[in-house]
Amino acid sequence: MDELKLFAGLMLPWLVGMAVLVSGLRARVSLAAPGEFAWIAGAGYLVGAFLLTLWMRALSLAGVPFSVFAVGAPLLAATMAAGYYAWRRDGDTLPRAVLAALRAFAHPPGLEGTTRLAWRLLLAWLALRFIMLGFQVSWQPLYPWDAWIGWATKARVWYELGRIVPFAGADAWFAADGGAYFDAAPGYPPTVPLLQVWACIVLGRWDDALMNWPWWQIAAALAFAVYGALRALSMSALGALVTAFFVASLPLANVHVALAGYADLPMAAFYTCAVLALLRWAATRDARDAALVALLAVACTQIKNPGLAWALTLVPGVIVVLLPRLGLKLAVAGLGAMLFLLAVLAQTSTSILGYRLHLDFEPAWAPLRASYFLLGNWNLLWYGVFAAAFLAGRQLASQTLAPMTIIVTAGAVLLFVVVSLTNASAWVADQTTASRATLHFAPVAAVFAALAFRAFAVRWANARPTADAPGA
Repeated sequence: MDELKLFAGLMLPWLVGMAVLVSGLRARVSLAAPGEFAWIAGAGYLVGAFLLTLWMRALSLAGVPFSVFAVGAPLLAATMAAGYYAWRRDGDTLPRAVLAALRAFAHPPGLEGTTRLAWRLLLAWLALRFIMLGFQVSWQPLYPWDAWIGWATKARVWYELGRIVPFAGADAWFAADGGAYFDAAPGYPPTVPLLQVWACIVLGRWDDALMNWPWWQIAAALAFAVYGALRALSMSALGALVTAFFVASLPLANVHVALAGYADLPMAAFYTCAVLALLRWAATRDARDAALVALLAVACTQIKNPGLAWALTLVPGVIVVLLPRLGLKLAVAGLGAMLFLLAVLAQTSTSILGYRLHLDFEPAWAPLRASYFLLGNWNLLWYGVFAAAFLAGRQLASQTLAPMTIIVTAGAVLLFVVVSLTNASAWVADQTTASRATLHFAPVAAVFAALAFRAFAVRWANARPTADAPGA
């Protein structure tokens, strides 16, 4: 019975987000279009989870205690209304489109022989990986360190009280003489703990293992979103699945599912989907896709405080999309000006988003090199990123790739600033902070590598007939 309640409760944000996205589909876009259903399933969960937490925040502000009915009933009603609107708009084509999308996902057209076998084996491998991670989430109680002292502290208090109450820093806690709640991250946003609160509400009890199932859902949603977005961007079915597999199999990402409770995997998923939504918007120029970019960017700021910095890395991409001819130059100039400003501020001990800037041009290169190129955190990801960028060459500045290129550049600059110009450089040597910050960026880097390699492959395929022609 507990499992049924938990399943129903955890499916609610998924259904909410999918209903919102389906009801907002662009005119004449079918769920059976390549990648559309997978994208809606992936991005839909993230949208629904964020809307769920926004609704819980609204209930708390209104003084309504958390309960299954208070939280779930309005969201379920909204889901049914959005679904009814989509059905009225699309008629009986909607169920057929869903079935066609599922069939295309299980048996994608254009794959025969060895490629179809590779597809099925890779899909089975992914399914097995997520099954094993699901067992791990169910059996593993809340793991120590930040999960205990910065996130689940809020979830436990808010679940027991049935509302959100503020947490204070050490000084304010001592001054309140027991009249305030304290943990290690009192100023962090409430989104992640509220997902844990909702899981416990539908269970009817505090369970520090089962409340972490949203991390499994986030990982699965990220894999769906990567596959769906790349298919919609005309990547082959096998290429999109291989990329989704690389993202889903990043060792450190899997650790953050199995030992759930940290906010870094949600940060990576929301940021990656925001980037993918921006690429879709660049291709369609549809206002609905632009609205999704904005929503996911706002969600990034509500996962962790550094989410604001990650959301700002989308701005150069937006500039490049809006100004195809001058955008890339303007974005590069803007990044240069930002680096100069940070170098100036680093001499003043300025604090930004909890990180203290200080001038240090001797970052811990050895630990960083070990983390990125020698240890097992990233499955050779960074070798692939550099190789794909080298092979793509001038294609990186093409109209298709330029938005992604400038976003990845901005993300790399952000990581460099964090590990070289802030107090976080002192934490690089123990392979924790730098690796967790890199996790926010790693799925985007994997998608960039796939798109860059595809650009190279297309250029190579187009050049071969000329090279092989007589007299060439």
